Amino acid sequence: MLYHPILDQVAERVERLLLRHEELQRTNALLTEQLEALTQERNSLKSRLNAARARVDALLERLPESLSEKDLP
Repeated sequence: MLYHPILDQVAERVERLLLRHEELQRTNALLTEQLEALTQERNSLKSRLNAARARVDALLERLPESLSEKDLP
């Protein structure tokens, strides 16, 4: 059988590319999980912020329309 150094080089490069591809797939999966977790955290924080805003708005509505300066601390 004839020795084909070019074929060996191509085979070696293909093997390295396959390993790199698998590594990138794992990295992508981890990044996708992190993105999902951060998206959920962001949504939770936005919800909490909206609830806090609603509470502040409700408290502001309970204040008298006009406060004289003597009523302020």
